[in-house]
Amino acid sequence: MEKKVWRAVVSVGAAAVFTGVAAAPAGAAEGGVSFTRVQVNGGKPIVIGVSNEVRAPTSFRMATTKQWKWPAVFLYRGNTGERLWHAIETSDCIKVSSGVCDFDESMYFDPSEWDMRNSEAGAWKVAAEVYFQGGGGDTDDEGLTVYVKRNSRLTVNASPEPVSKGGTITVTGKVTRANWETRKYASYEGRLVSLQFKPTGTTSYTTVKKVYANSSGNLKTTVKASTTGTWRWVYYGNTTTGSSTSGGDNVIVK
Repeated sequence: MEKKVWRAVVSVGAAAVFTGVAAAPAGAAEGGVSFTRVQVNGGKPIVIGVSNEVRAPTSFRMATTKQWKWPAVFLYRGNTGERLWHAIETSDCIKVSSGVCDFDESMYFDPSEWDMRNSEAGAWKVAAEVYFQGGGGDTDDEGLTVYVKRNSRLTVNASPEPVSKGGTITVTGKVTRANWETRKYASYEGRLVSLQFKPTGTTSYTTVKKVYANSSGNLKTTVKASTTGTWRWVYYGNTTTGSSTSGGDNVIVK
């Protein structure tokens, strides 16, 4: 049986730990604690690239009459309690009433420091736990799902610039996504990506057509030039990959 690893890295006003793999399944509890009001990243997916640390704000309420230490919310999969590696920083007890505390927690994911696997992208369950002074603890499944996703990127180029009214504009681009194992962005083939246009002087984009990326992640299509404006690509993501929007490329129509 593997032992779960905790390592304190902050001591003033907060506690921080590293979570790893535990053999005990979520829901295996000794009781005596109630966790409520659990929120992770505002209900949004946690999208991670290849180098920058990502912070996911988390909060929860804990009620217990026992003497405790190290309360935290964590992400897991399966009945074996497989946990997603990340650093956790929690606040001290924000007292609500006798035996009831609110906590503000931050989950930190750093692909430049830890060996993240591409297979870790997707749905994760949420659980909360606490350890008691003198031994023992309580772990409860919170019935929530959080998606951890690989970041995606898009580029765009529209030409010629300028173009005659009624002429043909060729819009190209490329869609890539983070490969956590190589720590580089790689082509994301076969994605359905939306081409959008915003006329000059307006504030909103409209989808003109949708295009599939080829086997190299490249995008290419043509449109008729009608008015000056800005072109961009938008990918809406999926359960393992975050959404992305390219920059805009303005084309003047004469």
